[in-house]
Amino acid sequence: MNRGAVRPGLFSSAALLPLSTDESSFPPYDLLFDTAVEAYYKGDWMTVILNMERALRNKAAIRRVKAHCRIICANQSAFGEPLSSIVVTIPGAGSVEDLGFFQKIMKRADCVNTCESDKIGPPTIHKITEDVDLEFKKRTPYNYLQVAYFKINKLDKAVAAANTFFLANPDHMEMRQNLDYYRMMSGVQEEDFKDLEAWPHMAEFLAGKRYYSSDSFGLAIDHFEAAVEEYFSADQECRALCEGAYDYDGYNYMEYSADLFQSMTDHYMQILNCKQSCSVELASTAGKDKPFEDFLPSHFNYLQFSYYNSEKYEQAIECTKTYLLFHPEEEVMNQNLAYYSTVLGEDKAAAIPARQVVKQHIQQSLLEKELLYFAFEVFGITFVDPDSWTPADIMPLKLREKQKADRETAARITEEIGNLMKEIETMVEEKNKESTDIAKIVREGGPLLFDDIKITMSSKQLNGSQRVLLDGFISEGECRELTRLSNAAALKGDGYRGLPSPHSPSESFQGITVLKAIKFGQEGTVPLKSARLFFDMSEKVRRVLESYFRLDSPLYFSYSHLVCRSAIDEKQDDRDDLSHPVHADNCLLVSELNKCIKEPPAYTHRDYRYTHTHTHTAHAYNIGVSSKSHHAPLSLRPFSCSGCVLMTNQQRRSLRNQQRRSLRNQQRRSLRNQQRRSLRNQPKQSLKTQLITQKIKKRMRSRQRIGQKNKLLKRVKNLC
Repeated sequence: MNRGAVRPGLFSSAALLPLSTDESSFPPYDLLFDTAVEAYYKGDWMTVILNMERALRNKAAIRRVKAHCRIICANQSAFGEPLSSIVVTIPGAGSVEDLGFFQKIMKRADCVNTCESDKIGPPTIHKITEDVDLEFKKRTPYNYLQVAYFKINKLDKAVAAANTFFLANPDHMEMRQNLDYYRMMSGVQEEDFKDLEAWPHMAEFLAGKRYYSSDSFGLAIDHFEAAVEEYFSADQECRALCEGAYDYDGYNYMEYSADLFQSMTDHYMQILNCKQSCSVELASTAGKDKPFEDFLPSHFNYLQFSYYNSEKYEQAIECTKTYLLFHPEEEVMNQNLAYYSTVLGEDKAAAIPARQVVKQHIQQSLLEKELLYFAFEVFGITFVDPDSWTPADIMPLKLREKQKADRETAARITEEIGNLMKEIETMVEEKNKESTDIAKIVREGGPLLFDDIKITMSSKQLNGSQRVLLDGFISEGECRELTRLSNAAALKGDGYRGLPSPHSPSESFQGITVLKAIKFGQEGTVPLKSARLFFDMSEKVRRVLESYFRLDSPLYFSYSHLVCRSAIDEKQDDRDDLSHPVHADNCLLVSELNKCIKEPPAYTHRDYRYTHTHTHTAHAYNIGVSSKSHHAPLSLRPFSCSGCVLMTNQQRRSLRNQQRRSLRNQQRRSLRNQQRRSLRNQPKQSLKTQLITQKIKKRMRSRQRIGQKNKLLKRVKNLC
């Protein structure tokens, strides 16, 4: 917990918004949110808490009011009632039924507007921008609340707010650290880690699952039954809230033009789509990537088995029959029903019906699906059924045939992709074989040039190629001298784009290059012998690597960097990171070939990386060196001040391109010469075989090209 993240401030009484008029009795929650955020940056924690909590309450209240008004107005102005005021057809005015329909629409609109205005004021006050709405969906208010509560030592509320935010933002590392910190604090209980935004039906369902898993079937029944009741209340509210304004996609409202019935169809299909999505929304919970599968039917699956274990067979039969409304052909559940009926008695079991509320829910949902599929087929309004229990015959035959054709196409594409991946794998294997052959050209194991240097681990022990672990590269005295150089001249964040802690927040890094060291030496800031030692060590590394790997071409420096890292005292608790582990250099990943190419725009690229570590001083000495025979270095200039030349970016790019072209040509010539030398050393029979093989490959490629041309000519003739 970083208590210093917020500027400290004196506690003061909260300045809530005035409530003198009717319109201000229910202030919009975006205004309350902004007031709380301003108070947060002033350190006025009580104002943060009072306004942010009120913003959350007002948002929830607006949701409830809108749902309530739409539900009661639907009941008061239900369709289908005869209109006493209209008894005869009016010539030229349309049918009586149409007039009656629109009269009901207008009455319902008036009812909803009056209801909402009476309870929360004019609707325009509560129109919220998408940005603020997104902040509430991300549960951002709880991030502010947890800090404010922590500042006034309300730990139980701080923990609940932090946990509520983290469940919706599981990748938020700072909040994860805060929660770990809270768990270590005295006075914090496990029950304090609540989800303040949890749906009531979801909380009951999860509690029921816990008791079900522990074989406490009586308690599980209570929670699952409560979950079913809460589910239908939440479903009714969710469906009512779908009856809002038409949601234009981006700026298409500027081009949208439709007649009365087309615009009604578009809007109503959008509403039905939203209502169908309620089953997904209600099956979702914070902290879970995907919604629960078959969520509503699963309640009755748990209930039938819980009632059976409680020897309540009538209720078990009721829940089993209810589950079979969703999946009538499920074999296991039909066997359960047969068993329960045998135990209770066939006649008595037959008289027990499935739950009526579920029957009505399924009937309404299926009617909505039929309308949506009709709109999909006729108007092209896309509908993706969210439920797995929908009978197949609900979808029109043409759509079923189209979906079948789409599945077959998808399967064919998948097969083609699979074949393509096999070809790529073959290419990768061939490429790896070529790389292995080239790698053999580098013959490690050459002389180390210095008696003090010893090989600790070779490439084989390090599980790779062109790797070596050497000991005794520098002496204790030289190491202390480099440490003094770093302490005197190294800058924090040098070489890491100015970031003092680029790898771990628990450590700070400081570094210096050879060029800077020599400049400081010339200025007298550091001893010139220290800068010279740094340069000599870099040169020593280059010579040893050239010799040990028996390279045919010289190595050139990309850069030399002396880096020291220091632990930050207050950030060492509960560390489990690897600080700055040894790693490969950045490169351009070609995933199809399983290769990483060391070329720009990768941040750095080099062929060999030398790291020296010392257990007492805890510093790393990194030297990047590049080989002409491998990849182009960032700079072919050795670290000699007399050779430093200032160039413009354009000149530098031109020089770099020139160097790359030169290096590529040298690489090709070097590889051809090596292949020729290799062929000369092989037996004549092998050489002859290889030459024959090359001729055969050339003929095959030629025939393939001829075959491709013939196919193309045939296609052209057919088109003509």
